[in-house]
Amino acid sequence: MLAKRIIPCLDIKDGQTVKGINFENLKNAGNPVELAQKYVKEGADELVFLDITATIENRNTLVNLVKNIASTINIPFTVGGGIKSIADVERLLEAGADKISINSSAVQNPKLIDDLALRFGSQCVVLAVDTNFYEGKWFVYVKGGREITNLPTLEWIKEAEKRGAGEILLTSMANDGTKNGFACELTKKITENIQIPVIASGGAGTKEHFLEVFNEGKAEAALAASVFHFGEIKIPDLKQYLRENKIIVR
Repeated sequence: MLAKRIIPCLDIKDGQTVKGINFENLKNAGNPVELAQKYVKEGADELVFLDITATIENRNTLVNLVKNIASTINIPFTVGGGIKSIADVERLLEAGADKISINSSAVQNPKLIDDLALRFGSQCVVLAVDTNFYEGKWFVYVKGGREITNLPTLEWIKEAEKRGAGEILLTSMANDGTKNGFACELTKKITENIQIPVIASGGAGTKEHFLEVFNEGKAEAALAASVFHFGEIKIPDLKQYLRENKIIVR
């Protein structure tokens, strides 16, 4: 059995780390380079960097900031936000990213998943899925959670897997920032229907929530932001708690 991964997330706006609730009311959470260094020391397994307004502002990801972070860390580094082409990905990989995350651009042009997987390998391509419950079903949202699509979440994820996505970053918008726990039922439904790993995101508030999403949601990894940024949960304490509850972690 593969070890479960603990992944802090840096949501970036105007060069600073921010965090909100349900994708709104963003507040400053600190310097991204300093936070990245802290997480490496604490034993994070990977780091995710999401330039959350790049798509809305119709611009590329902040390459220089990616370079600054990558030069100070030695764990796998996933970068997303505003990625639309092979050239965008090449720039980010050159800047030090190990994997890239696409969301809105993949919905607009699903063939982008095929193209990136063919060029860089599936292991490099993470499909980020922002999803919310609407009229009895989970649907995919784009543009930083601002716009609903007509894509049912599970169907879109299955298509992305067939096209070559290597991993799914699944964020429940209803849970995001609430600290009430992950969307375990949704996560389980996704993990049981695909073969690639699922990173659960949205709702972490306690160590128990991580245990639940691994046990009940069957997630391969769990991502969180504010509980790590503001020191409410320390990664070494979380990993020790998970080990005590028979979850294999690194």
